[in-house]
Formats: sequence, structure tokens, C-alpha cells
Amino acid sequence: MIDIKNLTKDELKVTYKKLAKEIGDDSFFTKKELNYLPEIFLDRELLICFCSGLMNGNTWLITLTNKRIIFLDKGMLVGLKQQSINLDKINSISVTTGLIFGEIFIENAAGSSTIKQIQKNAAKSFVSSAQKVIDSLNNKLEINNNSPFEIIEKLAQLRDKGLITEDEFLDKKSKLLEQI
Repeated sequence: MIDIKNLTKDELKVTYKKLAKEIGDDSFFTKKELNYLPEIFLDRELLICFCSGLMNGNTWLITLTNKRIIFLDKGMLVGLKQQSINLDKINSISVTTGLIFGEIFIENAAGSSTIKQIQKNAAKSFVSSAQKVIDSLNNKLEINNNSPFEIIEKLAQLRDKGLITEDEFLDKKSKLLEQI
């Protein structure tokens, strides 16, 4: 996850090039959108990955952050189309692939979006990353709805798996027990 709001133009170019290579996207047709992206990021919003594809007959940049999926289409000379879906509002996200290209389907309570002609590997990587972030967000929400004892049990499991230290476990445990 990358905080792009405070990067210089040169740092952004390097970051975008690296991310495009990792996901398998050719960001050639979305350079305007990538340059505009830091202007629309929220506070503490972090870039995870992006890809480009066709939606409603235009080439769009589709960006996954820790808070939402952003759809951005900046016109040739003027104009800007921007949509976003908060991650906690997404009902499902899936991918289908052909020989070269893939399609991403996103469903939420307000409707659905289909992004076509995405490089096959980029589409699969984007959806995989999105599913991981959404699952992580859902797990956090689930923990917030549990009793302190259930949260302590989950923290113990994280400690046993080596995902948190013993000190972190004891610190969180004592704070939770203070709430009772």
C-alpha cells in the first residue's frame, strides 16, 4: 500500500511503472488519469493496485485503494468522469478471462459495473487483490461486533500464528479487559 498524495512527479512515475509491471497492466492509455489520481485521494487513502479497461465505450483507470475502488476517465482535452464504490459496499467482485483479455464484474447495492478488455493477468491480479482487501475489511468489522472475550480469542490465534507479538497480544488483551 502506497501513500501517493505526497510523492513527487518523478516518484509517482516510478511507482506507477512498478505497479503496472507487477499487475501486468499497460498503463499507456491512462497516463492522464494516473497523473490526476493523487488529487482525488482521501486522507489516509493508500494505493494498492490499478488496471485499465473499457467501460461504457471509454478507456478507464480502475484503482484499488484501502478504502474504495475508483473509476477515472479524463477526457482528451477537457472533462472528467469519476465514480467510486466504497469497499464495504461491494457485494461481489469477479473476473472472467479469455485468451488475452479479461473482464471484471463488480456488484453493489446500487447496481453493477463491468470493465472489459483488461489484460488477462491484470484482471486476475486486480480481483485477487480486491478480494483480499475486502475480506480483511470484513474480518475487522466482524471483530468489532464481537465480545471482548471473542476478540481476545482471535488475538490469541493471531499471536499463535506469529502475526502479532506476545507484547501486542498482552497490550490489547489488557485494554479489552478494562472495557468489561
